Amino acid sequence: MSEKRRDNKGRILRTGESQRKDGRYAYKYMDANGKPQFVYAWKLTSTDKTPAGKRDDISLREKVKEIQKDLDDGIDTIGKKMTVCQLYEKQIGHRKNVKRNTEKGRQHLMNILKNDSLGARSIDSVKLSDAKEWVIRMNEKGFAYKTISNYKRSLKAAFYTAIEDDCIRKNPFNFALNTVLEDDTEPKAALTQEQEEKLLNFARSDKVYHKYVDEIIILLGTGLRISEFCGLTDNLDFENRIINVDHQLLKDSQVGYYIETPKTKNGVRQIPMSENVYQALKRVIKNRGKAEPIAIDGYRNFLFLNQNGYPKVACNYTGMLKGLVKKYNKYHEEELPNITPHTLRHTFCTRFANAGMNPKALQYIMGHSNISMTLNYYAHATFDSAKSEMERLIA
Repeated sequence: MSEKRRDNKGRILRTGESQRKDGRYAYKYMDANGKPQFVYAWKLTSTDKTPAGKRDDISLREKVKEIQKDLDDGIDTIGKKMTVCQLYEKQIGHRKNVKRNTEKGRQHLMNILKNDSLGARSIDSVKLSDAKEWVIRMNEKGFAYKTISNYKRSLKAAFYTAIEDDCIRKNPFNFALNTVLEDDTEPKAALTQEQEEKLLNFARSDKVYHKYVDEIIILLGTGLRISEFCGLTDNLDFENRIINVDHQLLKDSQVGYYIETPKTKNGVRQIPMSENVYQALKRVIKNRGKAEPIAIDGYRNFLFLNQNGYPKVACNYTGMLKGLVKKYNKYHEEELPNITPHTLRHTFCTRFANAGMNPKALQYIMGHSNISMTLNYYAHATFDSAKSEMERLIA
């Protein structure tokens, strides 16, 4: 009968256990794929003391117990040791050919993870409390609630993939963000009819901003996203009074101007021209300078050009509206709120929702991918609009 192996303290070692010359214990096992794996520890049992100068850790037999439980449950004992950064990289690798803005957002989150202690953690070590602490750190660093929510959703999806791959059992990001942080996102406010008229009337009378009136009219009268608006060319269907939307114009500090498909598949749509929009577009084309047409990914003859003859982009309109409101408020006691290009889109949608437009029709015009996005605008209904709607249905 062969003599049983013992450690340097005379204790009998179990099957798979061994002790190296430096005193460290090892355990050999076969993973779920049938490949040999090793785990090491300076202690055999939990009552042993960690040798002086060595990092404290759980004992070998405690590790073996965890490994056996993982093997019994079908957990990938190697996969669970990948870092959060490695998991996220694996997750985003499953979906290629995304829009440039999406790619930039992914890279931003990856950089955040690399610069945070969470990113280097093995995914099996991340607990619910760790995920919540990460959220709090993000908030302390000044990230907006909505941004944190988007990043949390991405990490939740990544950890869900790890669960599906049998790397871990629980998703540490499966919690409601508002149980940790207060949602301080300011609700979007649409312009009232009175505010809209004040804005346009002031712009018409101002020697600086009068040249932007038609652009404001078109934004207010179409609900276009600002990137879709900037991408408009003179290839418009004036005969049928239709604006065909099938692309958006964007600008990046690295690549410059570029064309993308609309934000969602529903973004490809046709928008009817109202009389005001029709006349405004006619004036824009008539008054447009004769700058040399610039081709961007096959598109040319853009309608809205800056003073250098290049197409305008979102930041041009953000700055213009900010300056317009600032100047208006300087001369008026009753001030206008902060206005962005999206405020004009929001105003368009709210106006038609309050007027009782069929939600599916409004969803189509807005290019919303989900009807719930459109229905949210119906929540902006006023008492007067609600009263009118009730009277219409009762009559």
